[in-house]
Amino acid sequence: MKKTLFAVALALAILGALGSTAAQQAPASSTAAPVIKDPAEYNAYMSAIQQQDPAAKISGLEAFLTQYPSSVVKTDALEALMGAYQQKGDAAKVVDAANRLLAASPDNVRALVVLAYTERASQQWAQAKQHAEHGLQILPNMAKPEGVKQEDFDKQKVQMTTLLNSVAGFASLQQKNNADAQKYLRESVKGNPTNLEDVYPLALSYLTATPPDYVNGIFFIARAADLATGPGQAQITSYGKSVYTKYHGSDQGWTDVLATAKNAPEPPAGFTVQQYVPPTPAQQAAELVKSKEPKDMSFAEWELVLSAGSQEDADKVWSAIKGKPLQMEGTVITAAADKLEIAASQDDIDAKRADIVLTPSGTIPPKLMPKEGGTLDFEGTPVSYTPSPFVMTMEKGALLTKAAPAPAKKPPVRRRPATH
Repeated sequence: MKKTLFAVALALAILGALGSTAAQQAPASSTAAPVIKDPAEYNAYMSAIQQQDPAAKISGLEAFLTQYPSSVVKTDALEALMGAYQQKGDAAKVVDAANRLLAASPDNVRALVVLAYTERASQQWAQAKQHAEHGLQILPNMAKPEGVKQEDFDKQKVQMTTLLNSVAGFASLQQKNNADAQKYLRESVKGNPTNLEDVYPLALSYLTATPPDYVNGIFFIARAADLATGPGQAQITSYGKSVYTKYHGSDQGWTDVLATAKNAPEPPAGFTVQQYVPPTPAQQAAELVKSKEPKDMSFAEWELVLSAGSQEDADKVWSAIKGKPLQMEGTVITAAADKLEIAASQDDIDAKRADIVLTPSGTIPPKLMPKEGGTLDFEGTPVSYTPSPFVMTMEKGALLTKAAPAPAKKPPVRRRPATH
């Protein structure tokens, strides 16, 4: 209830300098206020409108509206009634008066702003967006009230436009309509660049879109981190840094983005964030051959080079291991007396796919037959391989009954480095 009352008070305060609705809704060529011709009606209206006590004003205006339901000042009376209920702290009655006002005057700015803000506060997203969009449609043609300076009127229109864009944008975000959220919130941020309540949702509208707009999202989340205070600042900064790191591949450059966002309300011309592109398997293989000797590689690394590397890199690795007895560990996929199919890389272990076919030196006796799915220490001599799908053929196979001594291979690893 307090949040709704605050929204009502804010909406009415924004509209306070705009004068009567009758003037707002008059044609641009005429902003003259309506004239009450019946003396009794005039006296009843003036008696109610001049009351200083909110309760007395409410009582007088409600009586006036009941007695004169078609009065030429009906909209003025309903606007005053909204204000009186707000002064009294009755949010429900403020909303009721706004709905009555909108029924009497469908393009009434005051009613649309009050309803849009109260509906946002009460999380009525569809209604809030509908009323905010309606207000945005009629604001450009709203006539200046009599007695209001043009400069003040123009400022108020800009402020109302900003606020209605804020409501429409935030409601759109809650409805998961990221395109509309971006459109409206971007306009709201242009009107009020330091409003964290718009900047942060704008960042989310870009980052949660499908597909995400990381460049705009990262800029505005950095901007939000600068505008935030207290514990929220650390949380937003941490979130922004994690998004940046995931997209860029490292946190290098994040502080530069923060510095840019601190001094610019919108992304400056040419602003961008370099996206991390994972190396291809061929690039990984080439880098691996440059950094390691074949004898120091794991089986998974051999597999990567032999299946995805250039012919030159594959030849270098194969010449180093072909015909040489190797001791390693793997998972048994199938077991027979004259052939074992084994998975030695973690990827293939997970996929339960054999990447080694081992022919033992002799027939494996039943009592020594490895169990399928079990871990096996073994020795074998590579004689050939198929690049894709990768399978290495080994002969002179032997089962090892204890961990292989140095220079035994390390436990299996994944073929490809994890991507960011």
